[in-house]
Amino acid sequence: MVFTSDAKVILCHVFPTPESEMQLPADRPHPESSKSSDFHIEKLLLKYKENLSFNSELELVSGEPAVEIIRLANIYKADLVVIGSRGLVGMKRIVLGSVSTQVVEQANCSVLVVKPTS
Repeated sequence: MVFTSDAKVILCHVFPTPESEMQLPADRPHPESSKSSDFHIEKLLLKYKENLSFNSELELVSGEPAVEIIRLANIYKADLVVIGSRGLVGMKRIVLGSVSTQVVEQANCSVLVVKPTS
């Protein structure tokens, strides 16, 4: 991948809000929303950012993951969104939904979905 001098990478993490956690199915494990977990994620992303050899920014937001990712992509006029996939199939995918699928369908730019390694 070639980056021009005006290229920028935005590292992003969306923390769930209490409202979005309430919408999770009862049998789905609820993500930890503790401050120590939030701090660990922020620290990890800052470390990634420091190791990049090109222009980058860090965005830590709260809300519905797909909605916030699409919103940030629009704000930054992104050419590409790179997003991970949990690798859900069948009923789990239907019941739990797919953030990556929603981003692919609704983003105004290209989306690269990275599958988990087996």
